[in-house]
Amino acid sequence: MDLLAGYGVPAIIAALLAAFGSAFVRGLTGFGMAILLVPVLALTLTPVDAVLLTNFLSVFIGLSEIRRLLREAERSAWFIIAMVALTTPVGLYLLSLTTPALARVVIAFIALSAFAAILLPRRGALEHHPATTGSVGILSGLMTGYAGMPGPPVVPYYVGRDIPRETAKASMLLIFTCASATGLASGAAIGLLDWRLALLALVLFPAILLGNRLGNAASGRIADRSWRICVGVVLGAAAMAALVKALG
Repeated sequence: MDLLAGYGVPAIIAALLAAFGSAFVRGLTGFGMAILLVPVLALTLTPVDAVLLTNFLSVFIGLSEIRRLLREAERSAWFIIAMVALTTPVGLYLLSLTTPALARVVIAFIALSAFAAILLPRRGALEHHPATTGSVGILSGLMTGYAGMPGPPVVPYYVGRDIPRETAKASMLLIFTCASATGLASGAAIGLLDWRLALLALVLFPAILLGNRLGNAASGRIADRSWRICVGVVLGAAAMAALVKALG
């Protein structure tokens, strides 16, 4: 398989370990897989293929637990998903008009804003206006197309509210699964999607599945406050990485 030709044994092991670790974080916090996995895959694959491969993995793992996500997700997730589907192509178009340097600054700013939002006091379970939900969906769609990162607007929206942890996680993961599917559809529509990436995703999927299950198990054993701290740490680390990349 041509896509595997550039992988030696160390690279394959690194990809499997990155897949396992990123999926563990996903299961623990409800997000973070793409943030951690894409940079490792991009060491061997092109950045576009790394993002699209991660999208395949996100769809695969999302489909493996779709019943739980549909059962536990908040209804607001569907509104956000609709906005993501509408605005992801716009994000791709904006990316085509933006210089890489400016794009990195924009991404870093959004990631830092999301981290700051996590630090705000938790809001009530009913304290979310349709306009706020719609704005989250629009921004998430733009970020999906622009950077393959639907999470920064979505994570503070759910984690920052006083709702059950499993509701927050299921809502985020349902959105990310659908956002990844939208990313794959957009990639296919503009001729960037190599369908052999689906086969490579199948090679990495067992590590994703195992890591996600262990992360879910760990999430169920820690207190809610500790879980929110884990979310903040992961989001903060992603924000700092984005800022370093932008300044570099």
